[in-house]
Amino acid sequence: MPFSVAFRALLRMAPSAALVLALACSALAALPGVALAAGAAAHTPGVRPAVPVPRGSSGGIPGFHAAPAVPSYASGTTAGGPVRTQPARMPFYVATRGNLTLYLLGTLHVGDPADYPPGQPFRPQILAALAASPILALELSPDDLLVSQDDVSKYGVCRRPCLPGLLPDPLWQKLAARMRGNPEALAEIRKMRPWLASLLVETYDSLSAGLQTEYGTEAQLQNVFLRWKDRRIVGLETLAEQMRTFTNLSLAQQREMLAQDLAQTPAQNVADVQTLLHLWRVGDADAIAAWDSARTEKLSHDARVAASVDNRIVYERNRRFVSRMQQYVAPNKPLFVAVGALHLGGPRGVLELLRQRGFTVEPG
Repeated sequence: MPFSVAFRALLRMAPSAALVLALACSALAALPGVALAAGAAAHTPGVRPAVPVPRGSSGGIPGFHAAPAVPSYASGTTAGGPVRTQPARMPFYVATRGNLTLYLLGTLHVGDPADYPPGQPFRPQILAALAASPILALELSPDDLLVSQDDVSKYGVCRRPCLPGLLPDPLWQKLAARMRGNPEALAEIRKMRPWLASLLVETYDSLSAGLQTEYGTEAQLQNVFLRWKDRRIVGLETLAEQMRTFTNLSLAQQREMLAQDLAQTPAQNVADVQTLLHLWRVGDADAIAAWDSARTEKLSHDARVAASVDNRIVYERNRRFVSRMQQYVAPNKPLFVAVGALHLGGPRGVLELLRQRGFTVEPG
């Protein structure tokens, strides 16, 4: 499975809608002494602040490194010199068929504030496309995201500690060792099903890389889009459909997810987060898909099971996304689509599926 859900939450699940990130953050928020930080997302209509931070001044997750309280770019420089003043390029494409137009942006669901400069958080081409579109389509609608936390408890958490009994002992011992410095989190993880434990581990690694949910692409898009009147935000799948993506995974598939999360050290996972962030900034969806496939091949415990997880979490949803896009787009009324960047590229990605349906797809 690709580097799935928190960083694949960065790239895949929806925004101020990434249910996967919301699930993990909801679980984190339940930890003793952990509160939800109110950031930019708190002031965005339909967006729930979802960054879990402990009470106090450290600003991080218990037992993990956090982003600095004041971003390094605030002074105008970093250790490497002056910071970038232009927005990240981001994977952006235009798909046309007759008088139908789709604008497609590959997103990160958590991000770096340096990628969204004040005054111009997106390239002019992206801003123009957003202004021309009466509807913004995200993976989940903001309304669906707001009710996601109850489903975490219902489908991802056991009444009693169940995870040790659901995992082979070596895998459980590896997870326990990984969380040794964070006993509160480990106590909560013991009560999770493997798929949710996987999301939580990945969220820790992504947030340890200094990324923040209020700087996810979808939240930033909504900050711009909702300034205009008569605009509508829709979801390309329902909450129930996205939840079933995980709850219908077999135990073998859930174990595969968690095994891949633990195949490398936290430092190696953080380095992969930074690599993927760089590829997203370059803006080539096919390069992102190729990198992700290579990483999956390297880390998979069982290649057959890993492929089945990818099919469920990525490719089945890609087909659903494309079908829903065609329901929302109308003649001479462009539709702006923002989905995790890992959904766009590759032979089974959204861009190729649109080509198969007669669309001409070009970089934006």
